[in-house]
Amino acid sequence: MLLVSTRNSEKKIPALQAVLKGISDDGGLFIPSEFPKLNEADLDSLRNLSYQKLSAKILNMFFDEIRLDDMEKITEQAYSTFDVKNIVPLKKLSEREYILELWHGPTLAFKDVALQILPRLMAKALEQKGIDEDVLILTATSGDTGKAALEGFQDVDRVKIVVFYPDAGVSDMQKMQMVTQEGKNTAVIAVKGNFDDTQNGVKGIFTDKNMAKNIKEKGYVLSSANSINIGRLTPQIVYYFWSYICLLNNKEINMGDKINVVVPTGNFGNILAAYYAHKMGLPVNKFICASNTNRVLTDFFKNKEYRLKNRNFVKTMSPSMDILISSNLERLVADMIKDSDIVNALFNDLKEKGKYDIKKHIDNKKTQIFYANWACEKRTQNAIKDTFDEYNYLIDPHTAVGKRVCDDYYMETNDKTKCVIASTANPYKFSSSVLEAFGENSKGDAFETVDKLAKLTNTKIPKKISELKNKKVLHKSVINKSDMFSSIMDAIK
Repeated sequence: MLLVSTRNSEKKIPALQAVLKGISDDGGLFIPSEFPKLNEADLDSLRNLSYQKLSAKILNMFFDEIRLDDMEKITEQAYSTFDVKNIVPLKKLSEREYILELWHGPTLAFKDVALQILPRLMAKALEQKGIDEDVLILTATSGDTGKAALEGFQDVDRVKIVVFYPDAGVSDMQKMQMVTQEGKNTAVIAVKGNFDDTQNGVKGIFTDKNMAKNIKEKGYVLSSANSINIGRLTPQIVYYFWSYICLLNNKEINMGDKINVVVPTGNFGNILAAYYAHKMGLPVNKFICASNTNRVLTDFFKNKEYRLKNRNFVKTMSPSMDILISSNLERLVADMIKDSDIVNALFNDLKEKGKYDIKKHIDNKKTQIFYANWACEKRTQNAIKDTFDEYNYLIDPHTAVGKRVCDDYYMETNDKTKCVIASTANPYKFSSSVLEAFGENSKGDAFETVDKLAKLTNTKIPKKISELKNKKVLHKSVINKSDMFSSIMDAIK
């Protein structure tokens, strides 16, 4: 498959090459020049596949430079690290709501589904493209991406990975997972500021030709493990098809029935993957975009304007969504406008004026498939407690944002369509916040709150959490945003 930049539709490159580059030279994101299509007969033919084989089949539609049997080896290896056989189980909450558990990988977050695949795609790309330089992965994280990327790339040949996270902007458990990361090719660095500061710093390095030249002179080519990388985004498409197949096989829906998809999101990557699945043929009635107090996406869909100016950044109990600059939204805007010159102008406006307006470029009908709303901290807490009280099912704060916004949607619309709620992290990664939702004292270190939560809810502490307790802190650097490039050069000496 050939991909183009959101900001220049003229130049096309193969998908594997785009995986290595991460971001286009013009600052745009790579998108498919056209989407593969699946009709009902095609969907029916996928119903008996394992998750691994389904992944290989769909990924092969994008990365057709890789033979299907080789892709099947990649997906089998990638998902051998997951703790359940079916990789992303679909749990029934009610006659209308289903939870898609995306957190059974090695770091207990949905990012594992893609970040166990991405290193293997990069290795295949290096092999097939005959690249002499090694790969330097630069990643900004609001919590889960960092650990998932570190785990996926640990000790991978010809790859160095540097992860930046906002100091005091991730949960205690997320921080513990990152700073104890082993691997001779890993570096983890805290940045003073919020996630947007960190993400902008990484983006600036990607688009600075002098910095890229200095890195190349050290024997590396730059790439990314964030969802700006098409190799991160495409594996996420698979689990939306999987959820539909599970509903079919469990006789919850009939072939052709539409579903609603609920995604708690800050950077817009996970819900964009669902939208891409829909473009390929997944029957979707509504995409329900759930935000926390940093409701920039809610405002965008309601006002058709993306505005950063005069907007305060808020730290919440769902830190992976504490984002004001939703990078992947550019891909949706590009898909709906179909004019890379206009997209380029809009995102220049965002950079220079702190806002852009799509009203005159996009017909309202195109965005009506999206419903967007947000949940404050109190309503998020209530969703955690209410879900446990009613269903005896424990959810993390991010999933709780999705559940609360989903409830709002059904109250507003009286829609009868069945919905799949993307559950993005194991609740034990956010034990303090989950305890507080039950009105319990969350004082103590991360492991004390984990023990309290297990006793309170009579649920099992994940092994990956228990093992962290005795791990040594290996990464202690805390820097200013202005020092990000120098810290990278130190890491690759």
